[in-house]
Amino acid sequence: MPVGESGELIIKGPQVMKGYLNMPEETATALKDGWLHTGDVAKMDEDGYFYIVDRKKDMILASGYNVYPREVEEVLFEHPDVAEAVAIGVPDEYRGETVKAFVVKRSSAQTTEEEILVFCKERLAAYKTPKAIEFREDLPKSAVGKLLRRVLVDEERTNSGATPQGG
Repeated sequence: MPVGESGELIIKGPQVMKGYLNMPEETATALKDGWLHTGDVAKMDEDGYFYIVDRKKDMILASGYNVYPREVEEVLFEHPDVAEAVAIGVPDEYRGETVKAFVVKRSSAQTTEEEILVFCKERLAAYKTPKAIEFREDLPKSAVGKLLRRVLVDEERTNSGATPQGG
């Protein structure tokens, strides 16, 4: 990929794993011709340093464009009333997928869905802007406090009747 462009980070070398223990299918998916496909989306700067942008399986494909949830979430976190946020792709008949955000407001915040959407429209390309905001009291987290995007994706797929696609 050219400098500054995002793509999947793949690596090769003697330090790379030989495979997953007793998981031949997963090994075949991750290791191809000696290259480990990490599933991380990264970009390289002018000095040759790599930066992880997101996870490939979390990417949203909206109208043929790649949307990385982290980019949307970073904009949401700039809003003064947003305490926590997660962006996911939800099925859309026209676009394939569209962006939906789940937001936990800061205590006593009175912001509305429309205010957050306008805020995002001013800072993101149209295809990256969430089409819906769902306010929640809290977001699903692991025992160590990591936000569990997959739980929200599964909830949306179940509620919409769609079948999960990909990882």
